[in-house]
Amino acid sequence: MNIKEKIEHLEAELERFNHAYYINNQSLVSDLEYDLLLKKLESLEKEHPDLASPNSPTKRVGGDITKQFDTIKHKLPMLSLANTYSKEELTEWETRIKKIIEHDVEYICELKYDGVAIGIQYVNGELYRAVTRGDGTQGEDVTKNVRTIKSIPLKLKGDYPQDFEIRGEIFMPLKNFKALNQKREAAGEELYANPRNTASGTLKSLNSKVVAQRGLDCFLYGVYGTDLFESHYQSILKTKDWGFNSPSPEKNYIKKVNSIDEIMEFIQYWNSERNNLPFEIDGIVLKVNNYDTQKILGYTAKNPRWAISYKFKAERAESILQEVTYQVGRTGAITPVANLKPVLLAGTTVKRASLHNADQIAKLDLHINDQVYVEKGGEIIPKIVGVNLAYRKNNTTTPIQFIQTCPDCGTPLTRNEGEAQHYCPNDIGCPTQILGKIEHFISRKAMNIDGIGPETIVLFHQKGLINNVADLYTLTFEDIIDLDRVADKSANNIIKGINLSKTKEFEKVLFALGIRYVGETVAKKLAKYFKNIDRLMQATFEELIVVDEIGERIAQSVIAYFQNPKHIDLIQQLQKQGLQFNVIENLNETSKLEGQTFIISGVFETHSREELKHLIEENGGKNTSSISKKTNYLIAGDKMGPSKLEKANKLGVKIISETEFIQMLA
Repeated sequence: MNIKEKIEHLEAELERFNHAYYINNQSLVSDLEYDLLLKKLESLEKEHPDLASPNSPTKRVGGDITKQFDTIKHKLPMLSLANTYSKEELTEWETRIKKIIEHDVEYICELKYDGVAIGIQYVNGELYRAVTRGDGTQGEDVTKNVRTIKSIPLKLKGDYPQDFEIRGEIFMPLKNFKALNQKREAAGEELYANPRNTASGTLKSLNSKVVAQRGLDCFLYGVYGTDLFESHYQSILKTKDWGFNSPSPEKNYIKKVNSIDEIMEFIQYWNSERNNLPFEIDGIVLKVNNYDTQKILGYTAKNPRWAISYKFKAERAESILQEVTYQVGRTGAITPVANLKPVLLAGTTVKRASLHNADQIAKLDLHINDQVYVEKGGEIIPKIVGVNLAYRKNNTTTPIQFIQTCPDCGTPLTRNEGEAQHYCPNDIGCPTQILGKIEHFISRKAMNIDGIGPETIVLFHQKGLINNVADLYTLTFEDIIDLDRVADKSANNIIKGINLSKTKEFEKVLFALGIRYVGETVAKKLAKYFKNIDRLMQATFEELIVVDEIGERIAQSVIAYFQNPKHIDLIQQLQKQGLQFNVIENLNETSKLEGQTFIISGVFETHSREELKHLIEENGGKNTSSISKKTNYLIAGDKMGPSKLEKANKLGVKIISETEFIQMLA
């Protein structure tokens, strides 16, 4: 055996022992034997560094020092899930699904691990890159740290895809968290608050050796970038064969169900049993099992429609309400915030709580100096859920009077009929709104102007260079080069980023305007339907509400926005600067498949399933996830499910190949 073969043999043996111990709970060798083999491999790698693999078991020990983490854009967004807290809310979720899906739907119940979301890419069977969720669009490259987590395989086994991503949750087991705090207590150091925050901080450590010592763990439960599977459950079972620590059906960590009642049984079981787990969970995740059905259901701007989380009842604490302050949002919305006497809640010190609006304050009958009940019900900022009236009887309290004028500009507040929120109507002159609108305009999902951040916006505004978003396009290199903290390169990047944003599509510009209730998805719908800003500005209420997903509230907000002469003037300024206010037509769109319904099954040589579905929609056809009498064609690929083939033949659905489908478009 030559040196290269010796190294590869040792790597394979150590990974086999590691997988058996951390995934299968089997000890194949003693700790001493394992350590001796590891030292032997380390010695060989030191003598022959050119033969050392980046995914060698020696990397589990850590030791790499990182100055900073690179930012990596996700191939597919890592979206968060909408939260529910009751059976009624889950029933509403299922009702929304059944409005779109006609056939029976199978669901998957999983534990909601209280940790840090991670996406790990494997190429040719080896761990290639690990990226945190970040803002959902991009995250930080923490590959070196993730390599130290022993339950995450560095090399796969079996018939894995050549290039795919698997997502999951990194967490700190309770035993390791307790041991870590015992060490810190013995050393006279401040104790860590909770396992989740400790796992998050550990994963961001610049020293991978620290990560290795902390004993993080991981469950991986979502496969992306492959068409090998028809369902989520099928993919989870298969990942175990590749070497992953996936949720175990035998331990009831994952379960297939067919009804809300079965979902509630799973929830109730783990609500009582969660304290017996070796790690923390804060709820249950529910997913539609079939991948084709997931694709039909699709996504909102923030969440998948095919998945939702059920959060366990929040922890509660009592505190004193010391003061109420008011925040102004970019749309002028006024949000009252309770300032509390600091209290420990769910492992963190709480000083502030959301009060939402005047109605909430009135509903709770809140007074200054009240003793209030505070919960963390899934929100980042805790909320007040009640008042200890017995405390009020023996103490002096003062009823809260909601403010009448804007705390930033003094403008009298307004409140639209049927709405709970108060607003500052001075959207052109209120300093907070001006800055908020500009920050929204330059944000990644809007105009995505590189080189400018919130601090730069504040600086430009303070110097009188910008008072609205149109002023950005009048900035010159000379205007900003002499400002504090702005060097030549930064100034050039800012001007370049501003000019580049002029090529952004109409839907991005429309979203960037910051019209109340017009989010990213609504902006796309409006742009696609009306084609240009002139038609949209002239649209009536009746014309607006016929657009998909546009309700009365959105329609009224759009009309109100364009009735303001200052907004029209702003749009005209942006038009003069060359921004896109027309939809550029897709020349590939046809009606060749109009009225035809397709179902896709199997693996294809030339196109992915998503590409085929895009071609169907681009040419006027409709995609479906289940075969019925209304289905016109089944596009059959390799490894197609036999049940679909049988049903297609039974119903007389025409079966075509990928090549035949492409010929239909010729």
